[in-house]
Amino acid sequence: MRTIGTEEHFVTDEVVAAWNRLDARTREDSRAGLPPGELGERLREVGDSRIAAMDEAGLDVQVISLTSPGLHNLAARDATRLQVEINDRIAELVAAQPDRLQGFATLATPAPAAAAQELERAVTRLGLNGALLFGRTGERNLDHPDNWPIFEAAAALRAPLYIHPQIPQPRVRAALYAGFDDAVDAAFATHGIGWHYETGVQFLRLALAGVFDRFPDLQVVLGHWGEVVLFYLDRADGLAAQAELPRTFSEYVLTNAHITAGGVYSQRYLRWAVDVVGVRRILFATDYPYRPGPEGGVQQFLQESGLDRADQERIAAGNWDALVAGIRR
Repeated sequence: MRTIGTEEHFVTDEVVAAWNRLDARTREDSRAGLPPGELGERLREVGDSRIAAMDEAGLDVQVISLTSPGLHNLAARDATRLQVEINDRIAELVAAQPDRLQGFATLATPAPAAAAQELERAVTRLGLNGALLFGRTGERNLDHPDNWPIFEAAAALRAPLYIHPQIPQPRVRAALYAGFDDAVDAAFATHGIGWHYETGVQFLRLALAGVFDRFPDLQVVLGHWGEVVLFYLDRADGLAAQAELPRTFSEYVLTNAHITAGGVYSQRYLRWAVDVVGVRRILFATDYPYRPGPEGGVQQFLQESGLDRADQERIAAGNWDALVAGIRR
């Protein structure tokens, strides 16, 4: 069974240097910085050690992407320059090991017009498979009209956009996630729950703003079993009705979203995702290097799902292959 992970991260020294040049307020806003120790080294390395980790996890292919917070909090000029350098680097890494690596483009969301142009170059000239975004840019949410050129380009190319978590704004963290010790506050606002609410809200905002109605071919990817959204669609659909959207949130998910495991190896969540969106909209992801592979490997996790072999293969690789096959190069 061929297996593909769609949320697999790396970083370059140039990006780390750009993060380090940010002023203290911006760095605090975005939590931009290289993790210490082995985790930081694993982010930097795209070579033998990564391939060995993939083999251990039973993962044949990583779709690599720049780690959070990407270029979202840089000055527009710096982000515009770096997106080209990073995407060229991703293309080089993929070309060196095309049977083991694919790539998501990095986009300079502080300069949306340049980001849209770069997405087209990355897909049509570099062979990358869409892009990975991090929700808000500063205080600008993903649905802001400034970002619509990116959505227009992605829809025209039929290139998926993976919406990855980013930490909530400082004032949101202070209001909702603070009051404990620093480590607990940080975990509460990130992997504990804050990341996932933040990202799910960004998806709902896209629908409320009419992005999917304006660009019906746009496909987005949500990790971590849908970033909470799948678990409250019945409730949220009332909001869609109040907003007088032409479709419910449930319908937008079924036509404009794909869902990944994002390193959360839960059979319960997998069953729920299959029930809500169906097998053909589910992808696999290990969230390397932040999460290890599933115990026993990817194939064992899928075999334990109780799904038939054809559906296991769809989640393992087939659905991603079909999505990529639809990209207009």
